[in-house]
Amino acid sequence: MMMMMMLMILTLITTALSLAGRQVLPSAFPAPAPLVCTTNLDKVSDRSVVALVPKQTSSYNIPASASISRTSISRYDSSFRYTGSPDSLRSRAPMITPDLESGVKVWHLVKNHDHGDQKEGDRGSKMVSEIYLTRLLATKGTLQKFVDDLFETLFSTVHRGSALPLAIKYMFDFLDEQADRHSIHDTDVRHTWKSNCLPLRFWVNVIKNPQFVFDIHKGSITDACLSVVAQTFMDSCSTSEHRLGKDSPSNKLLYAKDIPSYKSWVERYYADIAKLPAISDQDMNAYLAEQSRLHAVEFNMLSALNEIYSYVSKYSEELIGALEQDEQARRQRLAYKVEQLINAMSIES
Repeated sequence: MMMMMMLMILTLITTALSLAGRQVLPSAFPAPAPLVCTTNLDKVSDRSVVALVPKQTSSYNIPASASISRTSISRYDSSFRYTGSPDSLRSRAPMITPDLESGVKVWHLVKNHDHGDQKEGDRGSKMVSEIYLTRLLATKGTLQKFVDDLFETLFSTVHRGSALPLAIKYMFDFLDEQADRHSIHDTDVRHTWKSNCLPLRFWVNVIKNPQFVFDIHKGSITDACLSVVAQTFMDSCSTSEHRLGKDSPSNKLLYAKDIPSYKSWVERYYADIAKLPAISDQDMNAYLAEQSRLHAVEFNMLSALNEIYSYVSKYSEELIGALEQDEQARRQRLAYKVEQLINAMSIES
């Protein structure tokens, strides 16, 4: 159910973006006034030499009634063709509408910038950034219900479509047990442990990279949209306050009013899991054995063991020291067995 909801969000993002691309600009944004060109604007320094040249005629600004040879049109037309990137071409697009009666298009000069190393693709977008705010809000409104359904499904023990996996309850109880053992009574610490183990470790990766689960291509626009959803998801799991201002990025401001509600869902989720009946070691071992049997042909056991060994060899001293201090591990001589395993693997390598 959660995977299907992710696929629906991807489909809605693509549809919303295509609709937003066809929106007519609202009347709240009137056409800008013609630019008055001065030498100061063009950064013409003192003692510069200025030359006046006759206006050139091209196929783009010829009146409908004018008569000119095709050869002249081709000669001037080639001089106005642009071979740069599409973003750079958009930055030079005129902001003044053409005069349909006279058939003449009026072009404005490209806005001057103080920083010459600025990317050309960013120039035009910054000049009309307010225009895209309406589209951004419209897209967010279209996806709001699906994002809410996704978060509610992930942060719920009831509205899931399936029972809560035993491994989640077992893992959260283990974290609470470790906090009690080390006298950690700060609720924010326990909250952070649980968030780092499941939502921020697993779900954020799936939300940000749907191609890991679905056989799809993730474009740059879809990636940017999913990054906003993933960032909102991470902010919902945080215990710190988010102080936003006028200089905050738009992706933070977009879901600023929704994050408090999402945070309450996360807290309720952790509290509901704590109220569930405890899972015994026997039940957990039986559950893992059943999962291994169901997915026996889907994974490479030797590859998984090799990944576990790379972790064991990296933290061998810490693991052996912890096993020597644990009473049950001492009875089973686990520290000695780990040492034998590391020595055997080192000889073979």
